Amino acid sequence: MEHRYLGNSGLKVSAITYGNWLTHGSQVENDVARACVRAALDAGITSFDTADVYANTVAESVLGEALAGERRESVEIFTKVYWVTGPGGPNDSGLSRKHIMESINGSLRRLGTDYVDLYQAHRYDVETPLEETMQAFADIVRAGKALYIGVSEWTAEQLRAGHALARELGFPFVSNQPQYSMLYRVIEPEVVPASEELGISQIVWSPMAQGVLSGKYLPGQAPAADTRAGHDDLSGSMRAFMKDETLAAVQHLRPIADDAGLSMAQLAIAWVLQNPNVASALVGASRPEQVAHNVADASVVLAPEILTRIDDALAGVYTRDPSLTERRAPKQRPS
Repeated sequence: MEHRYLGNSGLKVSAITYGNWLTHGSQVENDVARACVRAALDAGITSFDTADVYANTVAESVLGEALAGERRESVEIFTKVYWVTGPGGPNDSGLSRKHIMESINGSLRRLGTDYVDLYQAHRYDVETPLEETMQAFADIVRAGKALYIGVSEWTAEQLRAGHALARELGFPFVSNQPQYSMLYRVIEPEVVPASEELGISQIVWSPMAQGVLSGKYLPGQAPAADTRAGHDDLSGSMRAFMKDETLAAVQHLRPIADDAGLSMAQLAIAWVLQNPNVASALVGASRPEQVAHNVADASVVLAPEILTRIDDALAGVYTRDPSLTERRAPKQRPS
């Protein structure tokens, strides 16, 4: 397993981060979740990502139980704060000092640890002064409850403003966690250049475009009921990926993957890791064997001609519109 520096820091994270957004505490039983974490550890993954909102806090507890007994210094644990937890009261979401302080203590308790390696603002809070949020993060770092601070789905302007305050307050702001894949490249025009300038890395989620880049969904055919696309509650981004035009283009990746000696999923993960600003790709699993399959070629380098063929195959169906980050962001604090 390759390890990469996270931002302009001395912290190294595994090029594949195991994430439990859609599985632990919801879709799979706890014993299967623990087996998936064990498979991740066996594959050399040391970085694990969760959030307090996943499965309404249960995902953090399951991950904590799965990592119990591991040498704490040998793993990197990431979690997040912003979305609603608890009964949904007026201060049960957002990035106010009150919610952040309550949330970090709850996360540490559920994870069974004294600190997290990376604490992330799960979205930008338009209702809280940025100075208040960053001061709270500074205090958490100084208290030893988090070692590094990151964010998720912030625009280039928000990253610059947050980084300036972090530098003033003297704590390490090292990462952003955006959606990024062959089909969704919106961070490339603005977020990545700003991040490179500031010393911030990307930890990308949905590198397989929520499973679409695995090639399992075919144009003109209804998705199987036991797949993510077979559920009624699809996210807006996945609905966009499920257009027949996109699904047909994805099938053109199959011979490219074959020529590279990779599965479709491995090709998708390898593609995001070619971006030098990407420190790690988030991968989840509902079965232990999925972990080993996705990690198998995490350090592969795709030849320039392969990258060109990928661009040609997906021409017209991928997006690089940088405005989507702000347009899809919450316009008010959730309740």
